[in-house]
Amino acid sequence: MALREGYTTGTCAAAAAKAAAIFLAENICVNQVKVTGPTGREFLIDVFKIDNNKFGAIKDAGDDVDITDGMTICTSLEILDDNNLNKIIFEAGEGVGVITLPGMKLPVGEAAINPGPRIMIENALREVLGDKGVKVIISIPGGEEKAQHTFNPRLGVKGGLSVLGTTGVVKPMDEAALIASLDLELSVIKSLEVEDLIITFGNTGELAVRKAFNILEEDRVIIQAGNYIGHVLDEAVRLGFKRCLVAGHPGKLLKVTAGSFYTHNRAADGRLEALCTHAALNGVETKIIKDLYNCRTTENAIEIIDNLKLNYLWQILAEVTARRCENRNFGELICDAAFVNNNAEILGGTKGVKDFNRL
Repeated sequence: MALREGYTTGTCAAAAAKAAAIFLAENICVNQVKVTGPTGREFLIDVFKIDNNKFGAIKDAGDDVDITDGMTICTSLEILDDNNLNKIIFEAGEGVGVITLPGMKLPVGEAAINPGPRIMIENALREVLGDKGVKVIISIPGGEEKAQHTFNPRLGVKGGLSVLGTTGVVKPMDEAALIASLDLELSVIKSLEVEDLIITFGNTGELAVRKAFNILEEDRVIIQAGNYIGHVLDEAVRLGFKRCLVAGHPGKLLKVTAGSFYTHNRAADGRLEALCTHAALNGVETKIIKDLYNCRTTENAIEIIDNLKLNYLWQILAEVTARRCENRNFGELICDAAFVNNNAEILGGTKGVKDFNRL
């Protein structure tokens, strides 16, 4: 059965804006409006009056796992004087973020209402209000709390959620939004004149890497690649970063050692194979290799290596990992690698790893 599509926060904001415009222009309180997305697709959206010139629409993400699903997207309008004809001013209300760092699609200080939704909202307002100047205030009750579980804090968007949407529609299980967020974060980091990038996999990994390399929380030099380390490396080359450190727990990083640059557990493994191959190549006896291969977890393998004083293997594996990354980008990005455990201890790394330590 096909998954059900939904519609974006931008579509909801545009629908609420159109309903508010109709109320201002005609004193009619509608409960449904039609809005057009950036691709020309039309959406029929249910709306409701909240108070005065403020209307809302409930976000329906379809079958997608979307943090904003079920939230109320609100838009209120204020008509500007005749000296501001054709002018649209966007303002962040409750639960909508404000941009605080360069590198985004909008300048610092602007409400985090992306260009796609802005176009939808302006078109909806022009249909009803003609050339009148309008201040558009968008709010998402509960948005500030929800935003803590998004990329917004990392992107420098403070105070709430972003109003998003490039097509107006949410396609379930679409990875494009996540990849676009990674691209945006890299752009923000690069705009801060960072030349040496640190790539890790997730939140736990980042916390361990920051502690291991004495990097303060406010230092924006680390990106969490999730499963998309290959894409992040490619984009880092495109943006002109000079050097990177790929650091993380062996449970993830050994997949890169094995040559996998998309590390989802259903798509890639090879962790123990990489570990055992290089252990064998460096003289570890067969019985130990069999024990390593039969480990149920990489934590168990780490324990065996530590107990048998085979810790030199981590440096060898890090060198292989760094070489894999450099081969992917044909040497355009200098790469170092480090294996870091959950206790923020560096198990082993390439020679250049020391340059990333802030002490």
